[in-house]
Amino acid sequence: MKVLVAVKRVIDPYAKIRVNADGSGVETSNMKMSMNPFCEIAVEEAIRLKEAGVATEIVVFSIGDNSVQETLRNALALGADRAIHVESESTLEPLAVAKVLKQVMSHELPQLVLMGKQSIDTDNNQVAQMLAALTDRPQGTFASKFVIEGEVAW
Repeated sequence: MKVLVAVKRVIDPYAKIRVNADGSGVETSNMKMSMNPFCEIAVEEAIRLKEAGVATEIVVFSIGDNSVQETLRNALALGADRAIHVESESTLEPLAVAKVLKQVMSHELPQLVLMGKQSIDTDNNQVAQMLAALTDRPQGTFASKFVIEGEVAW
C-alpha cells in the first residue's frame, strides 16, 4: 500500500511570534521553522504502518518555496521513502492546495492519504475535507487511532 502524507512548513511552535510592523500578518523572516506538529504525527503514523508491513511506500508532499525542502528532508529522515515538492512562491488558499494535492494523487495513485488535523499557522482545517470532496473518496477526521485490515480502514 502506498501512503501519501501531506506536510506543511510552519513557524516553530516554540518560537516567539512577532507581528509585522504594518499589522498585516506574522513576521517570518529570521524565524525558526519546522514541520507542522500535526503533519509530523501523520508522518509518524505512516512509518508505523510501514513497520507493521501494511504500507510499502511512504511519499511525503508539500507546497512552497525552496525552504520547504528542509521540511521534506526532515520527513525523509523520519522514514519516508520519497518526497514531492510543488514549488509556489505565494501562499495558497486551502482549495488551491486541495486541487494541487488531487493532481499529485492522480499521478501517485496512493491507497491512503494522511494529513494532520490542521496547521498551527492558519488553523483552517479545510484541505482534507476539500480533498475528499474533490476526489470523491471517504475520509475520517480527527482520528486518534485507525486500523487497516486488507482493503478496509476503520
